[in-house]
Amino acid sequence: MTVLLFLKTLLLGLIEGITEFLPVSSTGHMILADEFIRLSENRQFTAVFEVFIQSGAILAVVVLFRRELWPFAGTGPERRNKWLLWAKTFVAFIPAAVAGLFFHRFIKEYLFNPVTVAATLIFYGVILILFEKKHRVKPDALHCIDGLTFRIAFLIGIIQCLALIPGTSRSTATILGGMILGLDRTLAAEFSFFLAIPTIAAASLFQLLESGVAFSMTEYLVLGIGFAVSFLVAAGVIEWLMHYLKKHSFIPFGWYRIVLGLIVLGWWYTK
Repeated sequence: MTVLLFLKTLLLGLIEGITEFLPVSSTGHMILADEFIRLSENRQFTAVFEVFIQSGAILAVVVLFRRELWPFAGTGPERRNKWLLWAKTFVAFIPAAVAGLFFHRFIKEYLFNPVTVAATLIFYGVILILFEKKHRVKPDALHCIDGLTFRIAFLIGIIQCLALIPGTSRSTATILGGMILGLDRTLAAEFSFFLAIPTIAAASLFQLLESGVAFSMTEYLVLGIGFAVSFLVAAGVIEWLMHYLKKHSFIPFGWYRIVLGLIVLGWWYTK
C-alpha cells in the first residue's frame, strides 16, 4: 500500500464517520469526495468501499447502544421492549428496502452526480432551517423509545425513502420525520441511529452481492482501514451529537448544507 492510498483511505473513512449521522448526507459527501479523491481506478471496488465503510459507522451504533439493543439481557419487561424495538425498526426499514430494490439502478445511474447532490443539499438545508424556526416541541412530545408505536415507526420509514436521492441525508429525513410525528429531537435522532442498522447493513450486503468480493490483498486492507476509521470517528460523532441536541437545533447544519451546495454548483458550472 502506498502512502497516498493510505492517506486517501484515512480521509474517506473520516468523511464517512463524520457525516453518517449528521444531517448533511454521507452519500452526498462521498460522491463529492470521489470527484477529487480517486481511491481506485477499479470503480467496482470503490463502490463496495463506499458502502462497506458505512458498516463501520453502524457498528458504532451497535457498540454505543448495546444495552438498549441487546434483547437477551435485562428483566422480562426490558427484554420484551427490546424485541419490540427491533420489530419497530424492521417495520420502519421495509419502505426504503422496497423502494431501493425497485429504483436502485435508476437512482445510481441518473442521480449519483454532484449537481443532484448540490441541489438536494441546498433544498433540504432550507427546509431544515425553516423547520427549526417554526417547529416548537410540544409538552406531550414522545421522549421514550418504548412509547414509539408501529404506526409512527412505519411512517418514519416512508419518510426515509426520500434519502434514496443522494444529498438528502438519511439522518435529515428520519430525524425531521420523527419530530413531525411527535418525537422530541433526541429521541428522533436515537431512532434514526437504530434504523440505520438494517438500512445500511442491507445496502452493504446488496452492493457486495452485486459487485462481488474478488479483490486484492491491498484492496482488502483498504476496506479494513476505512471500516476502522469510520467506526472510531462515528462513535465520537454520535456521542457529541446526543449532547449537542439537548441544547441546540439543526440550523447550523442547514446553513452548512446551503453553503456547500452553492460552492459545488459554482465549481461544477465553471470547471
